[in-house]
Amino acid sequence: MRFHSFKILFLFFFIVTIAKAQTYIAYDISFKNAVHHEAEIKVSFTKIKEGPFSFRMSRTSPGRYAIHEFAKNVYNVKATNSKGESLKLTRPNPYQWDVASHDGTINVTYTLFANRGDGTYSQIDETHAHLNMPATFMFAPSLTELPVQITFNERKDLNWKIATQLKKLFDNTYYAPNFQYFMDSPTELSNHQVRSFEVESGDKKYTINFALHHNGADAEFNAYFEQVKEIVLQEKAVFGTFPDFDFGAYTFLACYIPNASGDGMEHRNSTILTSTRSLANGGLRGNIGTVSHEFFHAWNVERIRPKSLEPFSFETANMSGELWFAEGFTSYYTGLMLCRTGIMTPEQYISGLGGTFNYVWNSPARSFFNPIEMSYQAPFVDAATSVDPVNRENTFISYYSYGSVLGLALDLSLRNEEGTLSLDGYMKAVWNAYGKNEIPYTVENLHETLNAYAGKLYGDYFFANYIYKSGMPDYTTLFKSVGIVLKQESTNAYFGVASFEGKLTGNPKKGSPAYKAGLQKGDQLLSINKEVVSANSGVESILGRYIPGETVTINYSRFNQLRRTKVTFTKDPVYSITTFEKAGLELSSEALQKRKEWLNKKE
Repeated sequence: MRFHSFKILFLFFFIVTIAKAQTYIAYDISFKNAVHHEAEIKVSFTKIKEGPFSFRMSRTSPGRYAIHEFAKNVYNVKATNSKGESLKLTRPNPYQWDVASHDGTINVTYTLFANRGDGTYSQIDETHAHLNMPATFMFAPSLTELPVQITFNERKDLNWKIATQLKKLFDNTYYAPNFQYFMDSPTELSNHQVRSFEVESGDKKYTINFALHHNGADAEFNAYFEQVKEIVLQEKAVFGTFPDFDFGAYTFLACYIPNASGDGMEHRNSTILTSTRSLANGGLRGNIGTVSHEFFHAWNVERIRPKSLEPFSFETANMSGELWFAEGFTSYYTGLMLCRTGIMTPEQYISGLGGTFNYVWNSPARSFFNPIEMSYQAPFVDAATSVDPVNRENTFISYYSYGSVLGLALDLSLRNEEGTLSLDGYMKAVWNAYGKNEIPYTVENLHETLNAYAGKLYGDYFFANYIYKSGMPDYTTLFKSVGIVLKQESTNAYFGVASFEGKLTGNPKKGSPAYKAGLQKGDQLLSINKEVVSANSGVESILGRYIPGETVTINYSRFNQLRRTKVTFTKDPVYSITTFEKAGLELSSEALQKRKEWLNKKE
């Protein structure tokens, strides 16, 4: 252990020496006008080659795939040379500033407005400075290989402290080895609390930190942190080892405050967790799922990394066909880890599968896109914005959800193969092949690894039917093997469109009764079989009085014109998922044992 400590100490002095000796990008940020959500930022580019020079704001953020125009919140931009003389700036596009000539040094100052506390944007007020780097700091595309040094001028009058995955050099000055690491290093400045514990992985030790900015009591944080520790250890059990966390630590950055926006975002050695729920007001249970999801990303996404996301582009949208695995399989493990830790009972976990299961397998979108193609949609849906209406109800299934139910199918199917296989084993195989040494992977690599793990016949069948195509696995048989009943026997009438106080608020599902009747989003239903639709007698309550096969006449308004159509209800396609025990069926010892192997805590 002395040798290990010596290595860490040596690494620290090595970083300090390098940072002082070589050219680096130097940032400085202060928050005097935090009450009005402003930060003052300085950045110095030095030893620049002769000729035109460009700097810009990012248009994307790590973990997001859509375009975000961060430049819109930047103003009062000025540039000087090494002598303090003003430099002329030109704007070739909305995101970039150009300098035609300089003396090798360009010092840039600007003001940032920031008021959204989540995993993508920044928020500055008198409660905290919640910084996502792409939303905050300008950069020079020609200097992205240089190390970065940043000084945070925290508000000492507000008792702010600094939490980040960046390496501390001294006082409030931190270091990143290059631009990619810097942009991937969110930072929280606030009057937060920290809990830590040490974990071992082989001959190495790491510190897991949880920095919590909240308005609650110590006892609440302590109870929550015990859950966090269990999740950390259970997720390590899947892969058999922790990632090699840079600088020996991993840090959760949690803001559970009223002015935050609910989110979670993974980074290489840290994650952002934001919620308006306090621990005392539902957050103890409601926020913990995000912890489970984001920490799993320390392996799956951050180190088991899709080749399509390497290197991550900060100037264009990032498209990947592997998100069904990167995000979807991580989503499958999100709930599974809560079950294995005892935060959720097996019965709660099993009954909770229904929502995602029905969303995926009752969607008409599978006729348009397979899981890979659904992943390609990320730049259009991942916190992306648009003003024109879209038809997502019929054309899109979240790759989080699609991948999650495919992960479930693969896990149960593997467990039925030889008795020694599981999704845990497959994930460990992918980790050993691609994650441990950080070799970016492709869909074909995932296919090859499944072939090597479970056999070519098995791997080829799974990918051919469920990844390259949009087939549905035989869940009835898979669930039965662990004592779960899957049924699609609802006797309720099915309409096929969402509504509020009679107004259709979504596009009707393709092929549904509402769709076949020609109804559209925005139509105002006035009556169903002469029964008036009102706030007190809504569509759902009226439809509850009908059964599949019945036909009704609907009067409605569209574009201020009265219209009429007939609707024949079909049977609700909803699936129910329940245990054998609740269904009154006998649970065999074999099925019970398989269920325990699937859901119980791993040592």
